[in-house]
Amino acid sequence: MKTYRKSIDIDATINEVWQVLTEDLPREPDPFGILRIDGTLAAGCRIKLWSEIEPNRAFALTVTEFQPPHTMVWHGGMPLGLFTGTRTFSLSTAGGTTRFDMKEVFSGLFSGLVVKSMPDLTPGFKKFADALKEKAEHHG
Repeated sequence: MKTYRKSIDIDATINEVWQVLTEDLPREPDPFGILRIDGTLAAGCRIKLWSEIEPNRAFALTVTEFQPPHTMVWHGGMPLGLFTGTRTFSLSTAGGTTRFDMKEVFSGLFSGLVVKSMPDLTPGFKKFADALKEKAEHHG
């Protein structure tokens, strides 16, 4: 099992950060390292995502959890759970700021092989968190 994580404190309200994450991201994905998102960000909905990492490949994902303004989870992978990726976005208040946490866990029988062929996602996670902070702090 391979896990990537990124956390950042954002000087904006939890609702402002949630709006950027769930409303601005699908409309203006590029600063986040995501090229395009098709579909609705809501519980049970299927989305397709194109990222800078593999611009010619669409990742089919399901929004498995959507609890505004605190949690959103995307899940995707191979049939029969042979390889799965689960990305969790979490927001919480910390004093006068919002704490953003993003985690992606890769698991399944083929995860060791697949993860070895993937690029390091750490720079992409940093870019995503930094873009969210920038947009939320200068939103509105």
